[in-house]
This record gives sequence, C-alpha cells and structure tokens, in this order.
Amino acid sequence: MTPDSLRRVAVTGIGAVSAWGWGVEALWSGVCSGRTAIGNFDRFPHEDYRTHLAAQVPEPLDGAEPQRFKRLSLAERFALFSAAEALKQAGLPDDLSSVDAGVFSSSSTGGMLESEDSYIRLRAEPGTIVDLREFAAQTVNGPGDAVARVFRVNGPVQAVSSACASGTMAMGMAVDAIREGQVRIALTGGADCLCRTTFGGFNSLRSIDEKPALPFRQGREGLSLGEGGAFLVLEVLDDARARGTTILAEVRAVGSSSDAHHMTAPEPQGTGAVVALRRALDEADRDPDTIGFVNAHGTGTPLNDAAEWNALREVFGERAGRIPITSTKGSIGHLLGTAGLIEAVVTVLCLQNGQIHPTPGGGRIDSELPLNLVLDGPVAVSESMDAVSLNLGFGGGNSAVILSGWRESE
Repeated sequence: MTPDSLRRVAVTGIGAVSAWGWGVEALWSGVCSGRTAIGNFDRFPHEDYRTHLAAQVPEPLDGAEPQRFKRLSLAERFALFSAAEALKQAGLPDDLSSVDAGVFSSSSTGGMLESEDSYIRLRAEPGTIVDLREFAAQTVNGPGDAVARVFRVNGPVQAVSSACASGTMAMGMAVDAIREGQVRIALTGGADCLCRTTFGGFNSLRSIDEKPALPFRQGREGLSLGEGGAFLVLEVLDDARARGTTILAEVRAVGSSSDAHHMTAPEPQGTGAVVALRRALDEADRDPDTIGFVNAHGTGTPLNDAAEWNALREVFGERAGRIPITSTKGSIGHLLGTAGLIEAVVTVLCLQNGQIHPTPGGGRIDSELPLNLVLDGPVAVSESMDAVSLNLGFGGGNSAVILSGWRESE
C-alpha cells in the first residue's frame, strides 16, 4: 500500500457505553434530554470521601452482552461492547484476522477497580486466593488489547495514556496509520471505570464539585467523574464507498500539543490548546470560520474552563462568543482517558442528526467567559458542517479533532 498523506478517512461505525446506558441510542437520547446522568453511585464505598456523586454505567439489560465478556474487567467489557456495536454498524465481521486492521486505544485506569478490590481482599484476609487476572487488568492497554483478542485484529495494537487528551490522541494515531498505509481499517476507542484511585486523587486536589459539574457556569467548583467506553470504526473513505456502507462523518485532522507548564494546572492563556487547534485546522486546510460548533473539553473546573475560553477566543477571534459550544461532560461526567473518544462519538451524532445537544444544569454563564453555551435544549445545525472536539489533559496535553458531516458531492 502506498503511503498517501491525502488519503481521506471516513467514520463508518460508532459504539458507546455511558451512564445513560449500553449503546449509542441510549447515549444520544440522554445527552439530548437536557438532564444529567451524574448522581449517586455504588461502584465502591465512598462515605469517607469528600464528595459523593459520579456518572455510573447501569447494569446491561439481559442478553445485551455476550456471556464471555462478563469474565473480564468492567473497562474491558465497556470496550468490547462499544467495539462490537461499531463493527456491526460499519457492516464489518467480528473476525478481522483477514482484514488489514489495527486497534488504537486509550485509557487512564484500565481495570484498576478490580485490582483495588483484590488488594482490599488480600489485606483483609492475608493468604486468600485471588484471580491474577484482576491484578493484571489494571494495565491501561487492557481494554484495547481485549478488543484486539476478541475480534482477532493482527495489525498494530497501540495504547495512549496521556491523561484527558488520550482519546483524541489515539484517534490521531489511527488517522495517521490509515494515511501512512499501515492499515485500511482502524478501531479507535477506549474505556475507563470509576475507581477509588482516581476518585480519591481528584478529591484530594479539590477538583470534584460536590454538585453535578456546571461547565462554564458561575459557581462551578470542579468536574464530575464518569465511566464508560466508546469505539469508532475509521477506514479509507474510498474503501467505504466501494463497500457501499453508510459514511457517518469524515475525520479531517487531529492536532496535538503540550503546554509544558504544570503537572495539573493548564497554562492560563490556553496557549497549548491554541497550538493543537491551529495544527488541526492547518492539516485539514480549514479556516476557523468554517467551524460550525465546538464540543468543548468543558470540565467545570474554574482554571480549565477559563484557559479553554482564552484558547477559543485566540483562535476564533470575535466569533468565539457566537459559535455554539457544548460540553458532553455535563451530561455523562468526565471519562478521563476515554473522554475524547466518547465526545467524538457524540460530535458525530450531532452532525448526523443536525443538532447540538445542550449542556445540562442551567445557571448563568460565567460573565468572564462570554461564550455561546448551548443550554436548555438542542440547537439545529447543518448536517454537512465542520465541528471541533477539543480535549485538554492534566500535565498539559492538548488534542483537537475536526470532524465533518458527510458530503456525498465531495
């Protein structure tokens, strides 16, 4: 296969598990409702923590999940369900051994929950026998590796763990692999599960709001954690056309950067995010004026939201206060390493359905961040426009993906 930097990349399948339920339909219905899935949870005891809310995935309906998935960690189960849903929509087989395919995944916690549970049992009852798979599950490449094993992917299998920008960076690796001729089909996705380590860590940093997160609103005090999984099937656009499969969207470009500033705080002016956005726009050969809406990182932490607004203002100029902006995290919580992927899935759904989902919670927009935040209900947009999904990670990692609604005439 000849490398071709201009090879176009189509999205032909999407799958998701979120606090709204198992499947893309549940996710889309939930984010459009204007409500939040952030609330009480029982994934682990949390009475000794400072806060007590998160966005927990409900139990799957009977028969919704193959029995063989249930032996694995929750994160692996989220990933496998999402990948299976995406492959089915793309019209691809569940055995990819004869297909030129790869897996490009992300995660922040892997199966950390199961490892924590095993450790707690060992501390309580020294000498008790535990399943070594529970300890091994905590590796961040676990969800992607599980997808590769189950669906027999024998091409490149790579994982990214670069905090909250991981998912979008993994998508960037997938796009590069297609354009460089390494694969013709890329499964890009990830999964994260609520666990004590991240819940305790963010609480110790005072980064979690005691209420459901309110991105960009006055009185916001932090993020809300969530869990789930998401996968997208990317492939050479000409191949998708030849197969006659439905093209959901086109990935124009992914741009990434680093703040090189601080372990947890973003660079206040959002300079790293500006670089990531401009790199994506340059690679996509797009002008900022062509972007129809932004699915913002929008965590609800005071510093992050302010830095993101500064970046948007620098890139979009006076239009920054008019371009519609939403935050999926206000609905399903922050999925950490998987955030960029499930937000890319939601951005594709917005383009497909011709509407931007609202950011729940109401309240006044922070007067120092005068952006056009979509509230109350969905806002209609053109299905053929360009959109940006932006992610900013702890440590200063930034990544932006430009997605376009499918235009058959191109």
